[in-house]
Amino acid sequence: MREPTSFKRKVCLWISHYRILEKLGGGGMGVVHKAEDPMTTHLNGTEGRGSQENFRARRRAFRALHEAGCFVIPNPWDVGSARYLQQLGFTALATTSAGFAFSQGLPDSEGALTCERNLAYIADIAGAVDVPVNADFASGYGASPQDVADNVTRCIAAGVAGLSIEDATGDPSSPLYELPLAVERVRAAREAIDQSRADVLLTARAECFLVGHHDALRESVRRLQAFAEAGADVLFAPGPHDPTAIKALVDAVRPKPINVLVVRDSGLSVADIAALGVRRISVGGALALAAWTGFTRAAQKLKSEGSFAGFAGLVSYPDINGFFVTDYRARQSDRRRSAGSPS
Repeated sequence: MREPTSFKRKVCLWISHYRILEKLGGGGMGVVHKAEDPMTTHLNGTEGRGSQENFRARRRAFRALHEAGCFVIPNPWDVGSARYLQQLGFTALATTSAGFAFSQGLPDSEGALTCERNLAYIADIAGAVDVPVNADFASGYGASPQDVADNVTRCIAAGVAGLSIEDATGDPSSPLYELPLAVERVRAAREAIDQSRADVLLTARAECFLVGHHDALRESVRRLQAFAEAGADVLFAPGPHDPTAIKALVDAVRPKPINVLVVRDSGLSVADIAALGVRRISVGGALALAAWTGFTRAAQKLKSEGSFAGFAGLVSYPDINGFFVTDYRARQSDRRRSAGSPS
């Protein structure tokens, strides 16, 4: 397939920006579209969440979170889980391609979860909350640096405070991009962010542990150091739970911050991981898997045993519905205040 012309590429990007900004309330041409259903106001910006100043403030806050200490950035898979995590007091959220894909009846792969579908989900989460959102943006939905740059530009338009780019190819016979190309892809993402002037944090991921590299720690260090030189703000090698390996990664890229992924009970607490020098802890699809665990076990008992034992210990309907009633009223109040304020 021939590379699109520069003009065609710009037209495609413009259309993408228009659609995302329309979803977030920018209207694409400076027109704010009001939703008929007040339950969708988190998507159209009438509560102020979609304003450019709001996104700038979130990006400043997100950068500050990485300057000292350690914070947990949980991963909601839909708007409801995002609203609940915000209510608990988490200072930032991250999307999860796995959690969202499963909710859509899809496997966690770029072939199934398209760029457009992921961008719509990212925009939904960014538009639904007031805290910074980091996008799990897979491998950037393109092999070439130019494709990565174009798609990063689209992701920025969705209102994110940060985004991550992986070095995995999706090809089992050659699971990682060769280092020179992987570095160029990170550099292209960096340049796209710089050209946007949006101050979005770039996380570069080395997937060595996840693809079963024979010397995963050493190769992760080599790649993360190269990605840091190419302009990544945050480094991430998902997989290790061993304190020695985590500390080696931290020391290898210091003073740049490291993200650690925790998807099982490894015996380490947040305080333990923070003591290793980690700045950020994400949980990937683990919270979505926690929900799926309860659902599948209850459903299997119901079908195989005719038993309702899987419903024991459920969070009550009044508790969950009560949370959303309170949350909905607060959003309506925000909407009224925003509508009454000078534009």
